[in-house]
Amino acid sequence: MDALKEHAHEKDYLPVKGLKSLRESIAGYINRSERMRCSWEDVLIGPGSKELLFILQLAYYGDLLIPRPSWVSYAPQARIIGRSVHWLPTHAENNWQLTAEELDIICRDDPSRPRILILNYPSNPTGCTYTDDQLLAIANVARKYKLILLSDEIYGEVHFEGKHKSIARYYPEGTIISTGLSKWAGAGGWRLGTFIFPRELRPLLDAMAIIASETFTSTSAPIQYAAISAFNGGDDIDEYLVQSRRVLKVIGEYVHRRLSDMGAVVQKPEGAFYLFPDFSNFREQLASKDIKTSQAFCQALLENTGVAILPASDFGFVPDHLAARLAFVDFDGAEALNLAGGDYAATDLADDFVEQACPRLVKAMNKMEAWLTSL
Repeated sequence: MDALKEHAHEKDYLPVKGLKSLRESIAGYINRSERMRCSWEDVLIGPGSKELLFILQLAYYGDLLIPRPSWVSYAPQARIIGRSVHWLPTHAENNWQLTAEELDIICRDDPSRPRILILNYPSNPTGCTYTDDQLLAIANVARKYKLILLSDEIYGEVHFEGKHKSIARYYPEGTIISTGLSKWAGAGGWRLGTFIFPRELRPLLDAMAIIASETFTSTSAPIQYAAISAFNGGDDIDEYLVQSRRVLKVIGEYVHRRLSDMGAVVQKPEGAFYLFPDFSNFREQLASKDIKTSQAFCQALLENTGVAILPASDFGFVPDHLAARLAFVDFDGAEALNLAGGDYAATDLADDFVEQACPRLVKAMNKMEAWLTSL
């Protein structure tokens, strides 16, 4: 924030690919965290990673492959542009993760077809992530079919154990890493995202920059200057991330346990701030009240309890798949961080912390449990 204040007067149009010093900072950040050797010239800056994803699909003609469930904007963007969308099946038993086998099945019938595969991990909406072995297996299939792999790692820094790894380590020549400041830095309104390209895809970066020059022109100058501090890191950023991970992990574990005790089937989150509970165990009781779709379920829950969650149908599922995404972010983040780094700095975080720092989340779980019990 101090860096933003210092550069608030900056008002020039910056280079369309982004401020060189920021691109250098991001290259350094990726090289430190992923043990890579990218240069500042491999980095493209945009007003949010969402905008960069959109112009990627404009610049590269290919089908979009999306594991189900996925973030809500991937498929609509493709449809706006006129690209074909192929949903890749995943399964709850596998933490809703794409397998190399499922990816191979959809590619083998037309092996030379141009395609973009999107992986998002830790995941929105599940909070789950991939193991090294899973990433390696997917990378081998992506290489076999020469896929463009967009690795959406916007939640990478909020892997609860701080052990996020990019699939770019295993498929460097075909992977674009997507990240930004919106999630781990809590700066969504700053609208700054970045793509990090392999040198083999430099022509694609250049093509996207041409589109950018005719659309958003450049990303806000004060934001770009301020973002250098975030990507350069330092002791203050490191401590912020340590405490953020501690807080989100204990809340995720608390909400996971509460939902499981209620009778929902839900995978334990490993990062981000989401869970994807399945309420199919209540199908008969819900049907008796004419609640037969995830949309109807979420609407009834909101009307009866005031608890807002998003239906599975928004994430690529058929309407009667009775699951939903729950975002456990309804708490004062600054207060929780101060508490975690203060009174709870030397102790493991547990339910008492959640009850003190996140009373609205506790209330929401109590109301949800009471409503489900009453069905």
